[in-house]
Amino acid sequence: MTASLRPARALTCLALAVSGAWLATPALAADELTLYTTREAGLIQPLISAFTAQTKINVNTVFVKDGLLERVKAEGARSPADVLMTVDIGNLLELVDGGVTQPVKSAALESAIPANLRGADGQWYALSLRARVLYADKNLPLTTFRYEDLANAKYKGKVCIRAGQHPYNTALVAAMIAHDGEAKAEQWLRGVKSNLARKATGGDRDVARDILGGICDVGLANSYYVGQMKSSKEGSDGRKWGDAIKVIRPTFANAKSGGTHVNISGAAVAKSAPNKANAIKLIEFLVSEPAQVLYAQTNYEYPVRKGVALDPIIANAIGELKVDPLPLTEIAKHRKQASALVDKVGFDQ
Repeated sequence: MTASLRPARALTCLALAVSGAWLATPALAADELTLYTTREAGLIQPLISAFTAQTKINVNTVFVKDGLLERVKAEGARSPADVLMTVDIGNLLELVDGGVTQPVKSAALESAIPANLRGADGQWYALSLRARVLYADKNLPLTTFRYEDLANAKYKGKVCIRAGQHPYNTALVAAMIAHDGEAKAEQWLRGVKSNLARKATGGDRDVARDILGGICDVGLANSYYVGQMKSSKEGSDGRKWGDAIKVIRPTFANAKSGGTHVNISGAAVAKSAPNKANAIKLIEFLVSEPAQVLYAQTNYEYPVRKGVALDPIIANAIGELKVDPLPLTEIAKHRKQASALVDKVGFDQ
């Protein structure tokens, strides 16, 4: 099935799956809410459309590329924002720390989302997961990998990665600090830098591109790009990149859990939400089983809700995900330290 048909197929499945419970209490046609989001409209519109179709609640979607916190602060109590949606735990917690969210008590959210993937006080909730995985040349005899291995001298000149200051990578460095302390995290960063095949730059898909090009053998990237590449038209660059790699779920050396580092897309209810009840309905809908299926099928993300089937491409290429149980709030505590370390070792220079 081509990528262009996937959202339509998933929406059909979703409509059938939710035809019962979500239609049991239809909302008034005049009901609405306003969503401020840093996620591109194409990634969330299928979910928003499904929500409106089933609840009759209209969603006014406002895409805010940069400065979400500053915008909501400037609007103050007059802000029309009901739900604030973003990617990366650091960005989400900035909204909480900035005082523009409010706590939500919801049995539906608490039962669907593991405790380490939501705020203890209900200020924020994860909606989907993206794992920081290893892309490796498909011909390499690798079946397991530890994040620490990227600093091993045997990978000298064989590692590709995007900028260390990118949120995906500062989150991983922050997790390293949380697990091993700042000194060991710095040593690891220096080791990875010395192993780089090229400057730390570009995007995650460029890692696969450069593995195909023989520039490097391994690199870190987000899991959902695998689905995007492998679902691309046969013969396209993206498909060639995806077919050139195999994907391994790394773990941390000293973590007994054996879990893989993840980041999230997440949401919170705005502090001055004029439609709070509808805002809660939207977030609850987004973690319902049928909506989580849609996250998996249209965005190639890992569902935050247990028991939801993965997209077949992700299931075959990566497999079931065991998440590092370190609370995301613990990782976020070390984000500034992580950013400072990246600069200290000159990782991006």
